[in-house]
Amino acid sequence: MIDESALLKAARRAVADACVVCRAVQHGQGDITKILKDDRSPVTVADFASQAVVIHRLREALGDVRVVGEEDADELRSGDPALRENVLNAVRMVWSDASEDEMLDAIDGGCDEGGGSSFWTLDPIDGTKGFLRGGQYAVSLGWLEDHTPTIGVLGCPNLPMDFGHSFDEPDAHGALYVSVRGNGLWEAPADQPDAKLMRVPALNHAPDDKIRVCESVESGHSKHDHTLKIVEMLGRESRSLRLDSQAKYAVVARGQADAYLRMPTRAGYREKIWDHAAGALCATEAGAVVTDITGAPLDFSHGPTLATNRGVICGTPDIHGKIIHAIAELGFADMGKE
Repeated sequence: MIDESALLKAARRAVADACVVCRAVQHGQGDITKILKDDRSPVTVADFASQAVVIHRLREALGDVRVVGEEDADELRSGDPALRENVLNAVRMVWSDASEDEMLDAIDGGCDEGGGSSFWTLDPIDGTKGFLRGGQYAVSLGWLEDHTPTIGVLGCPNLPMDFGHSFDEPDAHGALYVSVRGNGLWEAPADQPDAKLMRVPALNHAPDDKIRVCESVESGHSKHDHTLKIVEMLGRESRSLRLDSQAKYAVVARGQADAYLRMPTRAGYREKIWDHAAGALCATEAGAVVTDITGAPLDFSHGPTLATNRGVICGTPDIHGKIIHAIAELGFADMGKE
């Protein structure tokens, strides 16, 4: 059994509570849209509420914390009072006595710029379009020491632990993944945060004729046509598994897919650290290899972005190197350059 340190216990509880809130908001999307007259308002409510809950739980357990998060409370302070009220109602599902000021302060607790040796990085809702369509999304929390992810907690409220279930249908329980550097990958149902963690077996994939490749649902997030050419160059048929968010890292880590390719879509774009810290650690702790499209390790030492990396390739050890070689041979290794 993994030894749960104070940091890991706090992170696991924080993400589990955020999953409760996000699931409830997603189920009530129609009512929120009617109140706020905005089709994107449900994910906005969930995004703010999730960040508030995670940072509150971390502070409650650990005291003052540094968090590089995706959101700040400026929009809530200056915008529609009904939006603030909906976010506060969502937060109070798990933080019953939260005041509006406390909620706003917790959200702003994610405004750290990184740097230094140790901090948290948080994506309160990774996969906003998946959330809105009722599909896959994740609450992603990573702890970095010396610019290296050492704890990753990935809450996937709609991801079935049963491989036989479709990604397109929200699961009744979801999945929570926990990783500590050097201690493997562990899982539990997302709606049972106190359940015993179960170890995910290390990857031991013997490739067959077909490669299972995870991609984003939205083509704007990754070059689907380039992915197809890469796999074709390997001389293999491919099966595409399309789902949103860092849940793709979990799907590779647990052996349900062989690779996750995130090819750059435009010059100069750099990935955000909160989109990869927890997921990449979960995958590597299960035995996968994670690099950028040139084969360089992900470098988390440049503040909020992976400034020296372009794209992300996650794959089983027997596939990853072949994908990097194919990218170079096809002339894709320069994608994303300024």
